[in-house]
Amino acid sequence: MKPHVTLRHLRCFLAVADSGSFTVAASRLHMTPSALTAAIQQFEQAVGLTVFDRSTRRVAVAAAARAFQTEAARLLAQIDGAVGDLAAQADGETGVVAVAVAGSITSRYLSRACLDFRSRFPGVQVRLTDASALAVESLVLESGVDFAIDSRHRGSSDLDYRPLLCDHYGIVGRRDLPIARARRPLRWAALDPTHFVGMGPETAIGQQLLQHEPAWPLVRRPHDTVSSTSALFALLSAGSRYGVMPALTVRQHDFPDLIFRPFADPTPIRTLSLITRRSRMLSPNARRLLDLILLEIQRQPLPAGVTRLPTPNLDHPVSTAGSAPVSAAVATAAEAARGLSEPEASRAAYPGPSD
Repeated sequence: MKPHVTLRHLRCFLAVADSGSFTVAASRLHMTPSALTAAIQQFEQAVGLTVFDRSTRRVAVAAAARAFQTEAARLLAQIDGAVGDLAAQADGETGVVAVAVAGSITSRYLSRACLDFRSRFPGVQVRLTDASALAVESLVLESGVDFAIDSRHRGSSDLDYRPLLCDHYGIVGRRDLPIARARRPLRWAALDPTHFVGMGPETAIGQQLLQHEPAWPLVRRPHDTVSSTSALFALLSAGSRYGVMPALTVRQHDFPDLIFRPFADPTPIRTLSLITRRSRMLSPNARRLLDLILLEIQRQPLPAGVTRLPTPNLDHPVSTAGSAPVSAAVATAAEAARGLSEPEASRAAYPGPSD
């Protein structure tokens, strides 16, 4: 009878695969090399394959087992996360919450929520992953983070997207720039490409602007690019340059000399959504932190050009039916809110649950 594959076998396999050495892996697992070798042999007998190439000085994963290595790491991470959450359920005394959020969410909402969370649950660690919107979906899918708040990028049927905030694009520049002082409505055609600094194509904002490239000659023309908002705002603060950014990204408390002006033309609307793994409940600690973030989003005043969406119901799954009409409704409501005063815009109702 073939032996059954156990979690011990998986941990032994991954330890050798990651280290490339039976000796190093045995030390990490607090096992003797002979016991580790026996465990790997049992595993190979169970699956009917040789999982390591031992013909070289460094142990390498066999070609047939490479795809399994990724899946095994994901499964163990999920199991460890679930077990860890069980141990942390006792009034949030211990545990870890891993999140990935857009930079504008960190500065405006997460920082305050973390202070409140720390005072309530001092034994729980918060791990903030600094990842672009292009990567956060993979992090949620692979259980690298408990949840994310960012833009929808590729989209996945295995993820739920619950919209929280919408913000319009506009120009960001020094207050003394002629384009910032002008009282006439701001339009794309009026922008001088020689003074434009854009976000690089590796960023979510850069990707969204490129998707609308045919309608915007400014984006098609050669221009300087940066890969972070910090670098962009530092360049803009020096004077004579401007960028095109969503309203929520403007950090006027760090760069008080910068100003945001929304476009009068139709522009894309960046929707920041809560991204979670479908059919998987958040751990108690992750839910506690998320509740505090949502409270801050409801409590903090909104900058001009940003609209708050109805707080999502986290206890019900997101329906995938009718996502296109819902998306169109969000865009229509956001367009209707353009030009409203900040209090009026903040009260505009946007239907969810898709961006």
